Amino acid sequence: MSKAVRYLLAGCLSIVLLAGAFSSGLVVGWFLPHKNTASAAVPLNPSTNIEGAPSSSTAQPPAADLNTLFAPFWEAWKLVHEEYVDQPVDDLKLMRGAIRGMMSGLGDQHSSYMDPEEFRQANMPMDGNYDGIGAYVDTSGAYLTITSPMPGSPAEKVGLKSGDQVIKVDGEAMTGIDGSLVLQRVLGKAGTQVVLTILRKDVDRPFDVTVTRAKIVLKSVESKMLENNVAYIKLSSFGDTTTKDLKAALKTLMAQNPKGLVLDLRNNGGGYLKTAIVVVSQFVPDGTVMLEEYGDGAKQTYTALPGGQATKIPLVVLVNEGTASASEITAGAIQDYGRGSLVGVTTYGKGSVQNWVPLSDEQGAVRITVARWLTPKGRQIHKIGLAPDVTVEITDEDMEAGRDPQLEKALEVLTKGK
Repeated sequence: MSKAVRYLLAGCLSIVLLAGAFSSGLVVGWFLPHKNTASAAVPLNPSTNIEGAPSSSTAQPPAADLNTLFAPFWEAWKLVHEEYVDQPVDDLKLMRGAIRGMMSGLGDQHSSYMDPEEFRQANMPMDGNYDGIGAYVDTSGAYLTITSPMPGSPAEKVGLKSGDQVIKVDGEAMTGIDGSLVLQRVLGKAGTQVVLTILRKDVDRPFDVTVTRAKIVLKSVESKMLENNVAYIKLSSFGDTTTKDLKAALKTLMAQNPKGLVLDLRNNGGGYLKTAIVVVSQFVPDGTVMLEEYGDGAKQTYTALPGGQATKIPLVVLVNEGTASASEITAGAIQDYGRGSLVGVTTYGKGSVQNWVPLSDEQGAVRITVARWLTPKGRQIHKIGLAPDVTVEITDEDMEAGRDPQLEKALEVLTKGK
């Protein structure tokens, strides 16, 4: 039986904090329904990876070996049903907990189980409007961690930053609680408030922030002309409408004959792989865009698509610690080919690719890391990130004063050189 699989590069699982929405990123990177877009899901045989990638599946062990292997499991199952103090036990919860444990046993923070409700929520946030605080998060660590706040969101307005760890929700400690469960406590209806206790690097003590949830509009592309005849495009995600919106924005901007272009990928948590390939192709005319490397050593090459609208214009890419996954694919290819300079600070460092595979009878899904991706020059950026060509930080004082020294430097590089 084939299963619908959505191929994602969700930044650090790039999960959007939206009311009723579990999902980069991968975003969401972030997806069950078939859609006829650049990021469409592909029906597969369960043992086949999408895009024609080689499968890493191995032959199933003989039944006798499986019986021996799982004998302790069934022994424990029997003991729980016979000895546990509160009877009857919930078999469905035990089954789902067993799958979570199996996925955890892989030792990979990006491979995990989503129960039906989590999976339903994970399919929501790549387009449309949602209630929430508007932040991409990572649920895989010891604490729920902010990957990046969404521009103009409640999370950004209260000053949440990439790397912030949520150690309490409404005063209740989250130590030892699974990140996906912490996420559920953070979610809520627009207009309601949640108090988050934040642990931040370089800040001596945890502190509280009160966030008022709001309606989040996921607009993935913003564009305008800046001073000195420089075009500006900000990508917030690599979602369902990004390809169409980016091409439209470029058409409008390029018609004004700009002398340079700033591509802002800051706090972009990622999204769909195919969208990333199309985005890169708007700026890189030809050649390899990225490489995927599988567990058996096989590699797949993705090349630039023809017809890019901004393949020759002088280019600067803005990046920061919230630039992840699909955004890093884009920035990495532009940097490798010397198509433009990266300005900002080192990116997040999410260099793996996941398949999301629905389980039978609507029992949720498993998220499995199937490959690692490399830049065109073969650079592995996982847990390392991309170092900018020009390092420029934004201080708290800059933010309070409304200054953007990274954008200022980008304009300087375009008009005067480094």
